[in-house]
Amino acid sequence: MKDTDVGAGDKASRAQLPSYALLGRMVAETRRASDIFPLLHEDAVAAVGGRCSVLLQIDPRTALLHPTSALGIDRLPPEPWMLTSAEARAADEAFSNEAPLFVADLQARLPALAERLGTCSALLVPLFQLRTPLALLVIGVREPIASVPERLLSVAHAFVLAIERARLHREAQLQQEVRRLLDAFSRVASSALNLTTGLEVFCRDANRLFNAERTSIWLHDRQARALVLTASSDPSYLARGTRVSIESAHSPAAAAMRRPRAEIHDAPQEDAASMAASTITVPLKGRRRALGTLVFESVHADPGAELDLLDNADLVGRQLSGAVENVQLLEDVLRSRREMEKTVNSLPDLVAVCDASLQLMNVNQAFAERVGLGRDQMVGRLLTDFLGLDATSWLRKLDVCGAGAAIAQSYTHELDDAILGGRFSITVSTLLAPEGDPLGVILVARDITPQTRLEAERTALRDRLTQSEKLAALGQFIAGIAHELNNPLQAVLGHAELMRRRTGLTRDVHRDLQIVYREADRAAKIVRNLLVFAGKRRLARRLVNVNTVVGKALSNRASACRAGGIEIVRQLDEHAPKILADPLLLQEAILNIVINAEQAVAAKGGGRIEARTKSWPARNLVVIEIRDTGPGIPPEVMARIFEPFYTTKEVGQGTGLGLAITYGIVQEHGGHVLAATHQEGGAVFTVELPTGRG
Repeated sequence: MKDTDVGAGDKASRAQLPSYALLGRMVAETRRASDIFPLLHEDAVAAVGGRCSVLLQIDPRTALLHPTSALGIDRLPPEPWMLTSAEARAADEAFSNEAPLFVADLQARLPALAERLGTCSALLVPLFQLRTPLALLVIGVREPIASVPERLLSVAHAFVLAIERARLHREAQLQQEVRRLLDAFSRVASSALNLTTGLEVFCRDANRLFNAERTSIWLHDRQARALVLTASSDPSYLARGTRVSIESAHSPAAAAMRRPRAEIHDAPQEDAASMAASTITVPLKGRRRALGTLVFESVHADPGAELDLLDNADLVGRQLSGAVENVQLLEDVLRSRREMEKTVNSLPDLVAVCDASLQLMNVNQAFAERVGLGRDQMVGRLLTDFLGLDATSWLRKLDVCGAGAAIAQSYTHELDDAILGGRFSITVSTLLAPEGDPLGVILVARDITPQTRLEAERTALRDRLTQSEKLAALGQFIAGIAHELNNPLQAVLGHAELMRRRTGLTRDVHRDLQIVYREADRAAKIVRNLLVFAGKRRLARRLVNVNTVVGKALSNRASACRAGGIEIVRQLDEHAPKILADPLLLQEAILNIVINAEQAVAAKGGGRIEARTKSWPARNLVVIEIRDTGPGIPPEVMARIFEPFYTTKEVGQGTGLGLAITYGIVQEHGGHVLAATHQEGGAVFTVELPTGRG
């Protein structure tokens, strides 16, 4: 598939592929997120034989519906669609039922919507993400719809994925733009040691980023208790030299500085054709004090983009706040050594000032504590003595004090440093004299280890969510197939049993009937196992002790493990609370994990299986952990390990249903099962089950 177009060959293949497979491929392979929605609208309209469709996304701040994409509608209004009370009731009904709602007499019930769609009837399809209303897909149809096609439900799931992908794409683009914008600000402000010059560059770039008519920055003068207009993208506005009291009730900038987050202020309706005259105010807050206010005036927002405006503005405000505070502190360093010691030493970032040969002239307390030396012991030594090999190599490649250093130069690099002990974002800037001659180098190293760890956890959570959604969709699909197979299988088993009981059958006929019955019964067991994976089996719940369940599962395999040279180690928490569960099904789930571990360890010629239980009172959970010393789980297997019929074993050695059944049983108990490769080797399966007597 090309980036944006679906050619004749692709359209032909669309008729041959199942809808869920094609839609998944479309979302995965379409390069630009904005190109996915026209294809999904096309499939949604085709699935019900409609004529047009529109996607209305919910603004979580206002709960209003915003039209963001459509098919067969000439023009999307930029403002939110103000539904009538009848339309709102219809939308609420669709969201409450969590199912598509067909509205037959559209002109009578929803006249405003009928005028926009140009149809007599419509299908309202609610879209959810983790049971939270996300958007409403409205499809204009000509004829009544008796039942909702399965293909339309697949399209609805694809819309949810596409909306999330578009949101992540916008966030990534904004992150790039913000980094570029702040890099430009840092280069100018750090090289010239002039905060105002850097902020003027920032205002011009931010003005384009937010499509505003004017961007201004007001900084807080603490002694005068006033806000001073310091920089603006409009030179004539800046020339006024405006300042206002921080207590002013009429100044949006003063009011915004006291707010926790960005706010949007709409101009009077007679002054704005749509949202074109909106003003956004963003408080600038440092680690210990308010820095001022960032103001975007007359912001022009594309349809749909207004949903993220305030979040984007908050992100820019936070990043700018950190950059402004760092520059202000560096100005204090040059203004007064005493002030430098009071302020720079309070920074959690590592700061070092060097001469042109990288000999340290001063460091802050955080840097000294990080390397475990006194500041006096570090001054006079080379900066590279306190940095790892990667940081040293990168620093020596830079020519921040060489020819042309009078021009603004600033470089930022992220790396892991063994000596400093963590991952750091290191910024190196040229230190210039008032005459413009290079004096040395300023290094600021920010420990981003927590952010990196948080991002890794966020990525893992996103992958886990994607895997859960995929398995949930697969479970629904398999449940439908299993139910359809179950009826004919029961008929085959019943008739085969009746024929086996007949007298007068020859031995050959009886043997053939025995084979038919045995194989049909095997197929029926597979169907029952699939229903367990899909969570369609009724549980016989009672209060059980997880230690007892785990112990029975381990005892079941004790003799086989001894024969295979496998040691079983138990670490069971005697104080683990009881849980409400089906003990037989839960034992089957644990047994499947133990068998899987046993086979992995046996492939290495023996080893150890460790079973551990523990309670997690803070989250009302009981955790069961099964770890083996086998080869671990390859990354390509991890993404499919709980899928039915997926196995890495040879043909005839496994059905690929064991872990799928475990997944279904744990999900039916309201828990989670996770698979991972242990850092010391081998696989580890973690089962989290809720406690309680409910």
